[in-house]
Amino acid sequence: MPAMDLLLPILTADFMGKPAWVWLTFVAIVIALLAFDLGVLHKDDHEIDVRESLLLSAGYIGVALLFGAWVWWYLGTQSGMDYYTGFMIEKSLSMDNVFVIALIFSFFAIPRQYQHRVLFWGILGVIVLRAIMIALGATLVSQFSWVLYLFGAFLVFTGIKMWVIADHMPDIAGNPLLKFLKRHMRLTDGLRGNAFWVRETDPKTGKPERFATPLFLALVLVEFVDLVFAVDSVPAIFAITTDPFIVYTSNIFAILGLRALYFALAAMIHRFKYLKYALALVLVFIGSKIFLVGFIGKIPAVVSLSVTFGLIAGGVLVSLWKTRGQVA
Repeated sequence: MPAMDLLLPILTADFMGKPAWVWLTFVAIVIALLAFDLGVLHKDDHEIDVRESLLLSAGYIGVALLFGAWVWWYLGTQSGMDYYTGFMIEKSLSMDNVFVIALIFSFFAIPRQYQHRVLFWGILGVIVLRAIMIALGATLVSQFSWVLYLFGAFLVFTGIKMWVIADHMPDIAGNPLLKFLKRHMRLTDGLRGNAFWVRETDPKTGKPERFATPLFLALVLVEFVDLVFAVDSVPAIFAITTDPFIVYTSNIFAILGLRALYFALAAMIHRFKYLKYALALVLVFIGSKIFLVGFIGKIPAVVSLSVTFGLIAGGVLVSLWKTRGQVA
């Protein structure tokens, strides 16, 4: 009983608008999922096929939907709708990451059996980076309400830009971060199994030194890509809700599931040629919502969810129709 008396105030203490136990529950679920993923399902490096990718993703999505149902029950209908809308928006926008991540793996010639290792350790960085960005965004919005209008304008601009350059392919070799790393780090001339770092003899000094492998470079670029995409997705979810708990949990669950789905999506990237146009429209719609509030009032969450789902579904269907019969 004395221990419970000490713990109770801690568990019920307010943390960013929610009791601490609510946050701890979410953290415990994420840790359990990652531990099961790495410690049981992928204890050994192996090539993940489409079937395993789909099953793993279905498991992550199932947990995310159940968590959303709990949010709906515990925090109310509005929070539940906001969670599902944020989850869908983040899931949809993150799909664009798949195109770039596939290019990164191809550029470094990372075998499929090592790609999960990069994605898994990359998700740990995502969890931390998103927490920092969302906490910063929540602080800015709470202190300066006009920041939401900046987010809205940025989303509209980004959506238009995405539409214009939808066919543009990123230049991995010309990435400034990659050039910086190559200039300032000791790098091996190829992969060393699944290692990010190895100790080898430096041909210049003849002494053992730590060298980074291409697998590490791929990990850094995957993290960098997520940071760049977060600049779009974080403002997008803040345009739906300013509740940090809803923003963060929907973000993380969407990313967890998408990383699992990567191997299935990567096998048919060529079939989603027109998805970027749908994503561009989603950004413009979400950004415009902020400015429409002053004229027509707050747009109901069910409308936001329906429009977002409709645009993404339309983009997927058009892509599948237009690319029917094509092979990778």
